[in-house]
Amino acid sequence: MAIVMALGIMTQGVLLNFFGFRRFFGIVGEFLSIMILALWGLFSFSFLLSYFNKKFKTIHYEHPINRFGIGTWVAGTSICGILIYKQFMEWAFISQILLSVNILLWVIYIGGSVRAFYELNQNLLSKNVHGILLLTTVSTQSIVLLLSTVDQNVPSAVDIVLIAVGICFYLISTFFIIKRYVTTESWTINTDWNNTNCILHGALSITGLACVVSHVLSKQGVVLIWIMAAIVFLIIESIELYRLFNRLKQYGMKKGILIYDVSQWSRIFTFGMFYTITFQSDPKPFFLTLTRKVIITIGIWPIIILGIFELFLCVKQYSKTYKKLPLNM
Repeated sequence: MAIVMALGIMTQGVLLNFFGFRRFFGIVGEFLSIMILALWGLFSFSFLLSYFNKKFKTIHYEHPINRFGIGTWVAGTSICGILIYKQFMEWAFISQILLSVNILLWVIYIGGSVRAFYELNQNLLSKNVHGILLLTTVSTQSIVLLLSTVDQNVPSAVDIVLIAVGICFYLISTFFIIKRYVTTESWTINTDWNNTNCILHGALSITGLACVVSHVLSKQGVVLIWIMAAIVFLIIESIELYRLFNRLKQYGMKKGILIYDVSQWSRIFTFGMFYTITFQSDPKPFFLTLTRKVIITIGIWPIIILGIFELFLCVKQYSKTYKKLPLNM
């Protein structure tokens, strides 16, 4: 579902904002939306299949850290509900159904996540935590986005409570992540820094976007969240660049960069989310206005390039896997 999240925010947040509704939401927009919805359906079927094959618990729930990954299902479903509502209005009732199902899924997920936080602390597993914990925030704020899109009469109190819950999970998750790297005596940037740590700024960005669409925060408040997200973005991506150079030096181009990992889609999602909140923010000081304009004008191209590059690696990886499968005669 991380792929659905990444492609969804690229479609609904990046390309739509940059090109505008009339220029983008035609044949190209419909094609991308259908592709994303098809992927969502395929992944949903695979999750159900793992349940009926009695492998669901082993794959998705047994390990406390893996349990947080279920948050991608909530966020991915929210994005699909928004795409259907905005792109295919005649099927808007499906978005209503997805909203109800997704709220139930979110409640179950949050319950499991709270238990996972407790288990991490009790079983001394916090030394292995990473940005996947922040999916608790991402999934919660995605519910706010879907609610505000599908139901215009949601009480402000509901949005405020959900956003506050998401912020609480952000603080808890960040504490666990920082604690890991501060208290661990020896760790290396190449092997112990996880791709998902970029969600540290992505979770802030989606929180700001949730505040925008729900209208629970003033423009100044949204700008403040955007500035915080930008600061965290610079810190995390500076670490990522340092890690990139180290990997190139140690492993070379082929093994250092040209390898596929599903967690890499989290980078596309977080970049796209930061672009989206930048587009939605409205800073007044000249320096911030200029910064926003530069990000909006130039930032779209690295996101598109990263997305295409990741798709290439994904197709390459799964084509190799397919070739290794035994032929059924």
